[in-house]
Order: sequence, then structure tokens, then C-alpha cells
Amino acid sequence: MSDLRTAAPRTSNYYVASTRRVTNGNRTVYAIAQCYLNLSQSACQECLNFRYSSLDACLPGTNGRAVDNGCFMRYSSTPFFRINQTTDITPFLGDDNSSKKWYIIGGVVGGVCLLLLVLTFFLWKFRSKNTSSRPQDKSTGSTDLLQGPAKYSYDDIKIATNSFSDEHSLGGGVFGEVYKATLKDGNTVAIKKTIMASSRGKTHFDDELKIICNVHHRHLIRILGYCNKGPSLFPVHEYMDNGSLDQFLYGDKSMNLNWRQRFEIIYGTARGLAYLHEQYHVTIIHRDIKTRNILLDNEFQPKIAEFGLLRLLAEDKTHHSTKLAESMDSCYVAPEYAIHGQLSVKVDTYSFGIVVLEIISGKRCHNVKGDESVGQSLLDHAWDLYDSNTHSILVDERLDPSEYAIEDVKKIIEIALMCTQSPVSARPAMSEVVSLLSDKSLYEMPVRSTFHEEDIKIKVDTLASVSSNATNSSIQLTGR
Repeated sequence: MSDLRTAAPRTSNYYVASTRRVTNGNRTVYAIAQCYLNLSQSACQECLNFRYSSLDACLPGTNGRAVDNGCFMRYSSTPFFRINQTTDITPFLGDDNSSKKWYIIGGVVGGVCLLLLVLTFFLWKFRSKNTSSRPQDKSTGSTDLLQGPAKYSYDDIKIATNSFSDEHSLGGGVFGEVYKATLKDGNTVAIKKTIMASSRGKTHFDDELKIICNVHHRHLIRILGYCNKGPSLFPVHEYMDNGSLDQFLYGDKSMNLNWRQRFEIIYGTARGLAYLHEQYHVTIIHRDIKTRNILLDNEFQPKIAEFGLLRLLAEDKTHHSTKLAESMDSCYVAPEYAIHGQLSVKVDTYSFGIVVLEIISGKRCHNVKGDESVGQSLLDHAWDLYDSNTHSILVDERLDPSEYAIEDVKKIIEIALMCTQSPVSARPAMSEVVSLLSDKSLYEMPVRSTFHEEDIKIKVDTLASVSSNATNSSIQLTGR
């Protein structure tokens, strides 16, 4: 971690990821360090120095995380990034400045010291006269180092959407209607029209917008800016030509997704959620992960949408929002959230598991027979197939069997079922899901659970391992 705090400020993107073999042991440590790009190099170094010191409190634990307003450090004995994503930090650790260079720098610095002292004196005199005439802002919130979002005028938004006409509509969801728009600069964007019925102050609102608009990840929709008028908020974000995933799985799109494309969508979505949950400087819970909210770019890479309008949740806190859960597609919503309003990052893990089953099967999560009155949910159907060790039947018939290995597909189905287990603690973190998808191996087998609104009973099965390196085991769980 000491090497990482030294190397990160010297990289172009203020980010390094590295591994280190433990001396006299057979364990490997995985670690990252990152600063926001709008920091200076010295501010990044200072921030990481503080976070490095605070990690002492995590020892001798095998996992540690330190978060500040402008930087983030984490280590773990469990992989949370792929080996090919590591950074060669060696060039950033050595002192490559020659003695001659230091002499030159020292001479230049010494030559201007007197001038700086004189300038400092006059600046101090000038500021001392103005300080007493203006109030001091002593607040240092978590958004002080973040860039503010671009703000668009309502007239420009209205013209770009032709007064929010139906011909520009891309569909709607829980939080409002989305419109395709072409701005004055010629860029095509998507604009959401939603009502923000919030009693929170303007400062809180602006800070939250800063946090949302500074989320940058390959698999997350980039929010470009916003417009607000009265109670209405109009976030402006990237436009994806290929639309949403649900259109390709069971919509009006004629093109069928092949196995490679489906796997990359699963993997990319997992990476995007892991970033929101663990890698951004605040924890963001999406709450509404579904195929409609996964958009596809020109290369059919996934980008998660809609996260920007949901509440941000600080670590180790829980919120209750049953009303919001009831307004979402029920088959995607985790039972503890739908029934009791209990919210955590594992709510997104559950929804992700349902989406994976839809991607593998090409079927909607509501039912697999097409008739709501007699149909069985996709999740129950997947569990039944898993219980009989025939879960390979779940694979979409439109897929070419020569494109995939059946054992790989079965393992991914099992990862999805792990994500939908009823005990929240039994579901893996999304960083663990990314690791499982990276090496296509399972460390634990899922245990099926059944829910009832009044009484949640957990079914415990003894599951056979799919790996020749694993032994038969049973997991005892306590129902609520």
C-alpha cells in the first residue's frame, strides 16, 4: 500500500492496481489506490497519505478500505480485479531525478525564494483587508473536489425534444419518460423528464448532482448535465443507438444476441455495479436493475442507466423504501426490499441474478409459459432445473450450441442463483461476482430459498459440487 500511495499520484489517471505475494506465505494481496482527476498531484499524494495511515486500523484483517473526499484505497486477500488489469508501478517508484537535476531545481527555487516572500507579504496584507468584510465558508463537504454538472436551459431542452413530443419518446419507467433529443451543438442525447418531489435543500440537491455527474465508468451511462424547472428535473445523458437490452431479448429488434455478446453484457453489468457499490467514493445503490435499464452501445457493450435518480446510500446504513419497491417490476425486486423495505447493495445483487437468467434463457422473468395465470416465474423454473441438475435446459434455443461450452453456461446460471439466495448475507458482493465471472469458477454453491409475504421459509438443500476439486457439503441456514 505504501508503494501504491507513491505511484498513484504519478500516473496519468491517478489510478493503480497491483498484487503482492506475502513474504513467507502462500497468499496474495490485491490492492488499488485512486484519486479524482481534478486534484493536483500534491493534493492526491496528501490525501493518499492520510488514507494509508488509516488503514492501520484494518490490520490484521485480510480486507481493508479507506475512503476520503478525494481518494480511495483498498486491499484484500480476495481478488476484486483481474490480473490483466494490474498496473506496472515500478516506473513510478524509483527516484529518476539525477543529482544534477536536483541542483538545478534547487538553484532556481533558491533564486525565486526572495521574490516569493515579498509577494507573499503583499498578498497577506491584501487578503487581511478583505477577510473581515466577507463571511468564511468553513464547510468541507464530500463534493468540494468534484466538478459541477453542466446546466442546460429549459428552452433548449424543449426545442431539442420538440416540446417532449411522442415521436421523440424512448419509453418510460418508474422515474419518468425518456426522450431522444438533438442539442444545438448537434450532439444526440437522451433526456429524462421526472418530478423531484423533495424537501431537501438546494445545497443537498446540488451536492447530489455533483456526485452523480462525476460517475465515470465504461459500463455506466454518462450523465452530461441537467435542467430543472419548478418541480421537474431533466437529466441529460448519453444516447445509445442500440437501445435497451430487453428489446434484443424479447422485443421488436430482429437481431439475436450471440453467446459472446450475452456473456460480455453479463460481465460488463457486473463490473458497473461493482463500481457503484465499492469503487466510487460513495456507495450508490441502483435499486432498479432490469433489462430495460441496461443499454447497449454500438459494439453491444452494456451501460447501466437510471442510477442517477436514486438515493445515495452511505456505507453501513439501511433505508426503508417500501413504496418505491412496490412501484418497480416485482420479479426483479429482492424479497427483503419488496416486503420490508430493507435496502442494501445486495438488493442490486438479487436483481442482477434475475437479469442473468433472462439473458441466458431469452425469457422474461415474470413467467416462462407466457400465461400469467398458469405460468411459473423464471427464477422458480431455474431452481427446479437446478435441483434436477438439468439447468442447461434453460439456455435460449436461439443460441448456437457450438458457440459455448455447456459447463460454462451452467456455472453462470449457478452464479445467478447464488445472487438470488434469500439470506442477504449469502449473496456475494458484486466484486466477488466479477471475480467469479473472470475465472469462471465457483467458490460456493447456491442454496434455494422460498419466500412468503407473511412468513419467509428457507429451504436448505445438500448440493453436489460441479467441480472435481470440491467436496459434497450442506449449508445450514436459519429462516425468518
